[in-house]
Amino acid sequence: MDPADLNTVVLVGGLVLLAAAAAVRVASRAGLPSLLLYLAIGVAMGESGLGLQFEDAELTQLIGNLALAVILAEGGLSTDWSSVRPVAPMAAVLATVGVFASVAVTTGAVFWLLDVDLRTAIVLGAVASSTDAAAVFSVLRSMPLRTRLRGLVEAESGFNDPPVIILVTVVTSDAWGSSSPLSLAGQIGYQLVVGVLVGGAVGYLGARLVARAALPSSGLYPLSILALCFVAFATSGLLGASALMAVYVAGLVLGNTRLPHRTTTEGVAESLAWLAQIGLFVLLGLLASPGRLWEALPTALLVGAVLTLVARPVSVALSLTPFRVPWRDQVFVSWAGLRGAVPIVLATIPMSVGLPGAARIFDVVFLLVVVFTLVQGPSLPWVARRTGAAQAGQARGVRVESSPLDDVDAVLLQVSVPEGSRLAGVEVRELRLPSGSGLSLVLREGRVFVPEPSTQLRVGDHALVVADRRLVDQVQRRIKAVGEHGRLAGWVDDLDGERGRDELG
Repeated sequence: MDPADLNTVVLVGGLVLLAAAAAVRVASRAGLPSLLLYLAIGVAMGESGLGLQFEDAELTQLIGNLALAVILAEGGLSTDWSSVRPVAPMAAVLATVGVFASVAVTTGAVFWLLDVDLRTAIVLGAVASSTDAAAVFSVLRSMPLRTRLRGLVEAESGFNDPPVIILVTVVTSDAWGSSSPLSLAGQIGYQLVVGVLVGGAVGYLGARLVARAALPSSGLYPLSILALCFVAFATSGLLGASALMAVYVAGLVLGNTRLPHRTTTEGVAESLAWLAQIGLFVLLGLLASPGRLWEALPTALLVGAVLTLVARPVSVALSLTPFRVPWRDQVFVSWAGLRGAVPIVLATIPMSVGLPGAARIFDVVFLLVVVFTLVQGPSLPWVARRTGAAQAGQARGVRVESSPLDDVDAVLLQVSVPEGSRLAGVEVRELRLPSGSGLSLVLREGRVFVPEPSTQLRVGDHALVVADRRLVDQVQRRIKAVGEHGRLAGWVDDLDGERGRDELG
């Protein structure tokens, strides 16, 4: 590649990123996941648009796995464990038993209605059954949902990719004729358990290491955190376990520990996740062949209808009814099972191994994702209101970023008061911070001042709290409790635990 070619590539890449950034604004106004516009950009650049030829399914699969790793790492880092912990058992059942129930129902319908062989039916049923973390995160986090209900759907989307990937890989490999259901279950169990253990271990040890490190620049902290996530990804892959499960769990553990410069880390991770989404969806759009898509439309509509209206509700009912989850919540969880990059990336696996009819499977899944995202995405807020999943007036979480002060064995906490937080209106003395900590400065409308005990915090304030290193977790819990429950909040950080369990049955 000569310098002129390099300049052309950089120019095109820059224009694509700018178009994708503008697409986010358009999509948010229309209530659509931006993935649809990214796919459209890829299709427009492809063989039927600008004429760019791209047919490398194996490369797409490789890049897709790396992009999904970045997306899941950011998803784990930005997920609040307090909202996931009460629903973790339900999410685990939904991501395993629920997924296989959905695969079974969809496979049966495809085999019976489309007159295809069993192997093709299983592949199509499995590929289409996995929800997509990127689509779920982007849509649900912009909605005022009950905390634990959002946590359930987000955790499921992070956990359910590995079982489906394992199933698709086995069915499309030479092991298809020799694998028994028992051996398949053993492979899935091994990959999931080891993936969780590796991700948890790397996240725990990495968090302790980063918390004690005094790096010379704040920009090195996000690089270190993301490097740890990829260490979990690669280690799990080398052990023959689920790399995607490991990277999500590592991000979840790291994101729920006391990280220095958290806001910087989350900002860098979010930017990389956007870049991964844009690149992945544009690449998938390039791989699609519009000339073939119209032929696959009837099949995509049929499979999508079975999956959305029958298989997904059945899987949710089987998984959540034993936990006594109300039917209204089950309806919302069922409708919130958005598809996105994951099913399309999975559809490249049959293509990369040369499975007969693989191109047809890819076309069906591509159209299924596009059509049913157009239906489910814009209608999800309405479904949330009708089922009571939306929580009007929900207090927004307080952002607390910590920076180590190594010379005095203390930590500086920066507290931001967002719109809707119950921290607004609370006097400094009503925070009741533990001895050994104190609110020292407030930045308000460009003016910095030392607050009095009677000073009331306001929306938009940025407050600086200095705390003994040993008290940081206690101080953070207290501030977040006041931000959620107001000045009457107690010291227990899970005050609404029982209420949350009642909300989910």
